[in-house]
Amino acid sequence: MNISDLKAARVIAQYRGKYRVKSEHNEFWAEITGKMMFAAGSPTDYPVVGDEVEIYQMSDDQAIIHKILPRKSLLQRKSAGKDELQPIAANIDVAFVVQAVDRDFNLNRFERYLTIINAGKIKPMIILNKIDLVPEEDLAKKVDQIKARFKDVTVETLSAAQSTGIEELKRAIEHGKIYCFVGSSGVGKSSIINKLLGQELLKTKMISASTKKGKHVTTHRELFVLDNGGMVIDNPGIREVGVGDVSGAVDNVFGDISELAKHCKFDDCTHDHEPGCAVRAAVKDGRISKEQYNSFMKLKKEADYYAMSALEKRRKDRSFGRMVKNVIKVKGKKGK
Repeated sequence: MNISDLKAARVIAQYRGKYRVKSEHNEFWAEITGKMMFAAGSPTDYPVVGDEVEIYQMSDDQAIIHKILPRKSLLQRKSAGKDELQPIAANIDVAFVVQAVDRDFNLNRFERYLTIINAGKIKPMIILNKIDLVPEEDLAKKVDQIKARFKDVTVETLSAAQSTGIEELKRAIEHGKIYCFVGSSGVGKSSIINKLLGQELLKTKMISASTKKGKHVTTHRELFVLDNGGMVIDNPGIREVGVGDVSGAVDNVFGDISELAKHCKFDDCTHDHEPGCAVRAAVKDGRISKEQYNSFMKLKKEADYYAMSALEKRRKDRSFGRMVKNVIKVKGKKGK
């Protein structure tokens, strides 16, 4: 095989151990090479939906992925119960954070999504779905809460069930750009994408009126191309939005608190117990809500914990490597 035999493609669907890739003219089922699998040190070394890759065509519908091309952005979260990051999608231009305004509305959950989106160098947009299920005054109140907390984030309101706001969202999607939908299960991500596509390609499930709980319907990640050339990615619902080493992103999301922190008495103030803390003073006099402060502190602690765990793991790996070298060295001397 020569380099000239390789062709460019994009990963449009991800399953367990298999991928669907699309080149300029064809689609293929694809797997990665054994060399890629052997060299992979973490989940981020494997292809994800949105990745541009180089493939070798084996047959009319089979291909091998040989290389992942450099990513311009990567959306990832900390895996539940693990100290490693799970990639969600790559090369995203805008991430749509979807909540159902009737049952799922939670400002703290928005902060978690916005933190991992900011860490991935991706532009966020908030979508409130199912606006037909709440009174207009309740919707206006929730929109005001979002705009007060996240001043630089665009908010779109819509009802996928009634197609309200779909055309406005469609106009926001540009040719050649990738848009990723994230949110809990049952908030209507697949329903919105079906409306954007103009056909029922994705399965959806109504929420139980008694439990108000949804079930996972989307079971894999998949990319779809709209008529205008924009691309959208559907994702399974995320139960836990764990954050990794995203301390800088936390500061960006909590801009008001970060500005206040500049006026703390100590440069290394943790905003927990130190005297002269401008952040806690702002909480005390009501400029910052207790809820927002608690959310900020929790995310900072998670990010710091992940960073420390990653550092300790690297130190252990280095120590173990040195120990192995010493053992090999000692055995070598004894064998002489």
